[in-house]
Amino acid sequence: QVQLVESGGGLVQPGGSLRLSCSASGRTSNILRMDWYRQASGKERELVASITISGRTNYEDSVKGRFTISRDNGMNTVYLQMNSLKPEDTAVYYCRSEMSWGQNSWGRGTQVTVSS
Repeated sequence: QVQLVESGGGLVQPGGSLRLSCSASGRTSNILRMDWYRQASGKERELVASITISGRTNYEDSVKGRFTISRDNGMNTVYLQMNSLKPEDTAVYYCRSEMSWGQNSWGRGTQVTVSS
């Protein structure tokens, strides 16, 4: 079992930057992959970025070149650096872990609002 806590959300103007953090605790040595998802009001949750234990990354097309996912201390902390933010990036951002035996865990999310 893994527990995830997101932080770093807030209100930012268009064109600004934020860095989200996801802190994992518990059986973190069994995490194979960490994802950042987001869910805007009235929309389905969507995968934004992912990083594997080997360091391979993947991004949703609309954030390529603007967002960067990274990890620290194995998979204990995962970051999402978000630059050139747009109003359409406004959403609740969630961290998700995938364990070696297939179990997934979710954090409670952090709100990101991009508005002038």
